[in-house]
Amino acid sequence: MRSDLFVYTSLQDPRALPLIEELGREYESRYGDFYLQESAVPEIERYPAEVFTPAQGGNFLLLLRKGRAVAGGAFKRLDADTAEFKRIWTDSSLRRQGLARSVLVELEAQALRQGYQRVYLTTGFRQPEAVGLYLGHGYRRLFDPTADLQALRKLPFEKQLSLAPRSHSPLPSTHPLQAPMLSGV
Repeated sequence: MRSDLFVYTSLQDPRALPLIEELGREYESRYGDFYLQESAVPEIERYPAEVFTPAQGGNFLLLLRKGRAVAGGAFKRLDADTAEFKRIWTDSSLRRQGLARSVLVELEAQALRQGYQRVYLTTGFRQPEAVGLYLGHGYRRLFDPTADLQALRKLPFEKQLSLAPRSHSPLPSTHPLQAPMLSGV
């Protein structure tokens, strides 16, 4: 039986570092040739960590397994009604287990708890796994799928949370707006 736990924390949490570093390597391997002289890594550092805090309307989530971060994601305030999801990521050795889907569901639930009614997100044109995840979870494309995806670079999606079924996350979590509740499954 897995003992996975969602923890709301900050981008500076040392447990997040291995995931963030792996995400940087993944961006480099998928997009390094596209950006030529530029590194793909600055995309990770595009936003200051503070935008992913509740004080600024965001949040940062880690999925822990036996104390180790195995997946995570974040969101920031886009406007009063819209959260923008960023950096949904799963440890590459643990893919195809539904962890990204679990993170997505939990982020949606937290966005609702923080008063958002809509989610906006983008993914890169070389990330078909992410496109499949978002489409399979009720997100709507905001781009023409017959267009030259490389020319678009970023593929935007949206989802109305107020219309989404309110599913509860199957995993326990600690919420920054409540007293922490630590338990395992």
